[in-house]
Amino acid sequence: MANVFDTLQERGFLKQTTHDGLKEMLGREKVKFYVGFDATADSLHVGHFVQLMAMAHMQRAGHVPIVLIGGGTTMIGDPSGKSDMRKMMTREIIAHNADRFREQIGKFLDFSDGKALMVDNADWLLDLNYVEFLREIGTCFSVNRMLTAECYKQRLEKGLTFFEFNYMLMQAYDFLVLSRKYGCTLEMGGDDQWSNILAGADLIRRKEQKEAYGLTITLLLKSDGKKMGKTESGAVWLDPEKTSPYDFYQYWRNVADADVKTCLSLLTFLPMDEVRRLSALKDHEINDAKKILAFEITKQVHGQAAAVEAQTAAEALFGSGGAGGSIPTTQISAAELAEHPQLLDIMIAAGLTKSRGEGRRLITQGGVLLNGEKVTDEFASLSEADLAGGGAMIRKGKKVFHKIILK
Repeated sequence: MANVFDTLQERGFLKQTTHDGLKEMLGREKVKFYVGFDATADSLHVGHFVQLMAMAHMQRAGHVPIVLIGGGTTMIGDPSGKSDMRKMMTREIIAHNADRFREQIGKFLDFSDGKALMVDNADWLLDLNYVEFLREIGTCFSVNRMLTAECYKQRLEKGLTFFEFNYMLMQAYDFLVLSRKYGCTLEMGGDDQWSNILAGADLIRRKEQKEAYGLTITLLLKSDGKKMGKTESGAVWLDPEKTSPYDFYQYWRNVADADVKTCLSLLTFLPMDEVRRLSALKDHEINDAKKILAFEITKQVHGQAAAVEAQTAAEALFGSGGAGGSIPTTQISAAELAEHPQLLDIMIAAGLTKSRGEGRRLITQGGVLLNGEKVTDEFASLSEADLAGGGAMIRKGKKVFHKIILK
């Protein structure tokens, strides 16, 4: 039986591990591991989805996930990767968000027959005696060492409150509690959690005199190094009420060619031989890989029926024939595109706007989308690449669609 460590490594999940021995342990015994999710919003987003997929691979290999809902740590807010202190939230809002997380995570992991656990750190953090906590836990932490942690270093110039400074102790204490109550030996999390994970593993070694391991998961980044999962209209959420299955499908259908392999590897269960075959496709054929990518991810998050519906709607709008045949279409030659590449000129030629002034107003008011992405630059231009895969779709307002294709 393959070691899940090799699976995670081959698919690109692994970023850092605390020390040697983790791979051997994962191949030798059933391991209880945890990932924490602070309830800072009322839905998970695609960044969380990467971690859920890593957990699913672990569970499929026979290991036991512990989902830790951060009902307690959300009261403080993780300073990692933040230039300012997080907005403080009420217990009621946090509890509501935690309930929504529970609903969503239940779609990705099997919680039957003890195959996975879900716990809330509010159960042990909110009633802590602060002085006793400092005596037991605070004495194990060096302030000098904490200040070298990346999650704090980047905040020191702008200002780091003592309130937030406690976060690392809280997260480390979570690992200790889960170790004592459930025999948890591994913490997993995004690579921005490295300092906090190290702190938890070290705390267990100090307090329990036993090994504890940490593993960080690569962040979902585009080929240009920017975080994936952001659009002009905001984050790509897993909640269908916040990001519709159609928009979700379209987001993945329109990823850059260079990002196809990363997304197929991290966000689908397709065998790696198939991932390599699809990501090796070039030119127009890469669009076939993107369709498979979009369908597989949408199916994973929203279910088979929603994925089929989203795919059908996309084909109707962007495909040729069928319902798509009723969509107004303008053909332009490569020479015409080269001479007049600006989107405004093309919209005028297609009859979508009467003048450049009207077109500019539409764009500045957020009323124009190109291939599912909001246009914010009034001087935006189209290239032949934008028209690849069956043409470019311009949407004006909510209901007016127009396809631009090359002759």
